[in-house]
Amino acid sequence: MALFHVNYHSEIIGVASSMDVIVPQPSTAGLIGMNAPGSEEGEKYPTLYLLHGLSDDHTIWQRRTSIERYAAERGIAVVMPAVHRSFYADQVHGYRYWTALTEELPALARHFFPLSADPRKNFVAGLSMGGYGAFKWALTHPDRFAAAASLSGVLDLVGHAQQDQSHSDCDLHIAFGEQRNIADTPADLMHLATQCVAQKKSLPKLMACCGTADFLYEDNLRFQKHAADLGLPVTWRFDEGRVHEWAYWDTAIQRVLDFLFTP
Repeated sequence: MALFHVNYHSEIIGVASSMDVIVPQPSTAGLIGMNAPGSEEGEKYPTLYLLHGLSDDHTIWQRRTSIERYAAERGIAVVMPAVHRSFYADQVHGYRYWTALTEELPALARHFFPLSADPRKNFVAGLSMGGYGAFKWALTHPDRFAAAASLSGVLDLVGHAQQDQSHSDCDLHIAFGEQRNIADTPADLMHLATQCVAQKKSLPKLMACCGTADFLYEDNLRFQKHAADLGLPVTWRFDEGRVHEWAYWDTAIQRVLDFLFTP
């Protein structure tokens, strides 16, 4: 495997931006302690877009987990973009992070690297704020992905915005405005799920996992009920006593990869 730190100019948000990208390499015969199949010349790699949380950046998945080793075992590429504290939104008082992520970044990543554009070989996952971003991307553009996963995600952003009295309150204000009118908008996962079902869209496989002691557990339960009421299939994993921490996500991402890349 090879790890690239990519600094590029985003035309959408008008500033220098970053992403880290893990890609397979042709020969790994001399790689000690890694189970990596290598890749064929000219191959377009299956790709996971892996999203970070509110207090993190594009480097965090490599720093806190063994994502490179897990990707090597599966022969996949992993694209990890930086979106700062944007809540994966075209912000009311900031930048167009959502458009930059969903339109500009995949095109640039495929320009720089041999990544597959086939929806059957594209996947998205993320943790916390990134879990929200992953489901938002998959439910907004279900034709672009084979599967999506949320790890301890903010799956009920409407309820979260109403209850939040923490440091992220100002981030919600920047992203969504003074009234934070999120309900029944394209920022509301409940609304997106309802629309997808009503319009009978073909959806990617969906998985969500969360610890029962996580402060976002209730968010996940509310989305679970809404999905069940809609008849929307989601694979759920609730882990007893686990909290919002990297020790949990390092384990959970391995289960997520098994789910994403199993036909």
